[in-house]
Amino acid sequence: MSLLKNEVDILKRVPLFSGIDSAKLKLLAFTSQVVRYKAKDRLFAQGDAGDSAYVILSGHARVYANTAAGPVELAEVGETDFVGEIAILCDVPRTATVEATTEVTALRVDKDCFAELLTTFPSMGIAMLRELGFRLSRTTADLVAAESRHATG
Repeated sequence: MSLLKNEVDILKRVPLFSGIDSAKLKLLAFTSQVVRYKAKDRLFAQGDAGDSAYVILSGHARVYANTAAGPVELAEVGETDFVGEIAILCDVPRTATVEATTEVTALRVDKDCFAELLTTFPSMGIAMLRELGFRLSRTTADLVAAESRHATG
């Protein structure tokens, strides 16, 4: 199986890209860059400028934010997960650090290419809003639970 076909097959399984036809996914894969990381390598760091997002093709990484109390683990991501989109959607510095926990192969999606996809496929924008809403809900629940533990502890 060619690398491009493999990338397209993985992109089809990314919920965000589920409504996009294979020809457009092939274009996305072709215009994106395959990047590889060793365990403990950073895909990007909190505070960096956001010029791209990443689709994890294989491997696992952890997402964490640095706080005054030290790093706070936000998520573990793996194959078909999409990370780094907040910085390119909002033109803000990276809100978290993503660090490989195993060898990771990812598809680096350029900011301009991603914007073009959102314009061309409104359903992708809706899927992204759902995912971001889910993440916000989960983060809020985690913060409430942490605050409750802190208040009673």
